[in-house]
Amino acid sequence: MADVPGRPDWSALHHMVSDLRKATSELPEIQRRMLSVTGTAWSPDGLITAVVGPRGHLMELEIDPRALRRPDSKALSATILQTVRAAIEDAGRQSTEVLDDVLPGDLRALAGTDVRTFVGSHDADVRARAEDGRG
Repeated sequence: MADVPGRPDWSALHHMVSDLRKATSELPEIQRRMLSVTGTAWSPDGLITAVVGPRGHLMELEIDPRALRRPDSKALSATILQTVRAAIEDAGRQSTEVLDDVLPGDLRALAGTDVRTFVGSHDADVRARAEDGRG
């Protein structure tokens, strides 16, 4: 059907609705994939390993006893935080890949929010962006 001047392009809306139907029919599988995401990271020296779940919550933290030989608790704390943040970023990348696989770009755009703001971001970073008016 030819476009009529002044009338909306209903085929574009039809495609969006079709994409939405497809995405919602796959919600149980999307949820399963999202819940199975874990992010893992190692400290630069390999002495600390952090594993987070799909929402960035710490699930495992391994500290090699050699890391405790150094008396600098502030450095150890900073390394742990750095490693946990890297694990959260890893989980975020994986979650974003799942969403990119299943949600068409036009549906993500309709949401008006970049999911990367919340998925794969450390809470402190999200808070800082919100306080600065960037998030």
